Amino acid sequence: MEAADAVKDIKRADLLQMYYYLRLTRALEDRVTALYRQGRIMGGVYTSNGMEAIAVGYSSAVGRNDIIAPYHRDMGAFLIRGITPGEVIAQYLGKRTGPTKGKDGNVHMGDLKRGVIGFVSHLADNLPVATGVALAFKIRRESRVVVTNTGDGGTSRGDFHEAMNFAAVRKLPVVFFCNNNQYAYSTPLHLQMAIPDVVDRAKAYGMPGEIVDGNDVAAVYVAAQRAVRRARAGGGPTFLECKTMRMHGHSEHDSAKYVPRELLEEWKKKDPILKAEQMLTKLGYADAGTLHEVEERVKKEIEAGVEFAEQSPMPEGPEALEGVFASDEEVKP
Repeated sequence: MEAADAVKDIKRADLLQMYYYLRLTRALEDRVTALYRQGRIMGGVYTSNGMEAIAVGYSSAVGRNDIIAPYHRDMGAFLIRGITPGEVIAQYLGKRTGPTKGKDGNVHMGDLKRGVIGFVSHLADNLPVATGVALAFKIRRESRVVVTNTGDGGTSRGDFHEAMNFAAVRKLPVVFFCNNNQYAYSTPLHLQMAIPDVVDRAKAYGMPGEIVDGNDVAAVYVAAQRAVRRARAGGGPTFLECKTMRMHGHSEHDSAKYVPRELLEEWKKKDPILKAEQMLTKLGYADAGTLHEVEERVKKEIEAGVEFAEQSPMPEGPEALEGVFASDEEVKP
C-alpha cells in the first residue's frame, strides 16, 4: 500500500497531532538557535530543521511501553515521549530542571522513565544499545519493540554493522532508522559509499529494507507502524532509509558553505511542515484557521518553556556526584 493511500486510514486527530509536533519541534529548535546566537547556550546546537517528519513519524508509531534510542536530530521524538520544551531549554541552559539536571552535554538527554535512552556523540553507538534492549525483550518474552536512529554517515561505522548483524541473526524486535540527510558533516553521500541507496546495506544482513520519503510525516508513520508490527510479531528487525535534507549546517557553528545553494532551494519546496499542511488541507482535515490555532498554541508553549527554563536554578556543585551510578533502589527488579 502506498503512503498516499494509507494516509486515508490515519485518523484526523492523529494527523493533526503529528502536525502539531512538527510545528513544536521547528519552533523549539528555532528558539534554541536564537539563544545560541545570543551566547546563552552552553555547548553546541544541532537541529533537525527540514527533517522533523522522521522523528515525529516514527515516535508516533511506537507503543507506550516501547523504547526509543534516538540521535541528536530527533527532537520531535523527545517531545512526543513527554520531555517538555521547558525541560529541553533548561537542558541547553545547563539548569537543574533539564533531563540531566545540568550534567552532561546539552544534547545528550534521555529519560528511561519516559522510554528514551540518552545518546552520546559517537553516532551509531546507540544502535548496539538498542539491540541489547531488544535482546532483553526477547529473552523476557515481552511484547515490546525498540526503535533507533542514526544519520547516513553513522551507517559507515563498525557499531552500525555489529548492531544490524546481531539483530538480524537473533531476529530481535528492533527497527533501525537512517536519516539520509545527504551529508555526513561536510562529506556528501557519493563520497561516503559506492551504493546508490543506504537501504542496500540491509540486504547484507538478511533483513528487509525500505526507502521512505523522510519529509512526509504520514509516510514515515505508516512505514514505522508496519516495521513495528513485524518486530512485535517476532519477524525480526527492519531497516528504513528516510531520504531528507539537512537544511542547516552540521551544527549552528557550521555555515554549510559546502552545500550547493540550488540543492537547498530544491529541498525547501519539500519542507515537511509545508507537506503536512498540504496533506491536511487536501484531506479536508484542516483549514487556514485550524493551522493558525496550532501555530498560536505552539508560540505560547515555547514562551512558557523559555520562562520556565530561565527561572530554573543552576545545579549546586555537590549535585555533580548525584545520579552518576545506579542506586540500590534503581537496580531492584
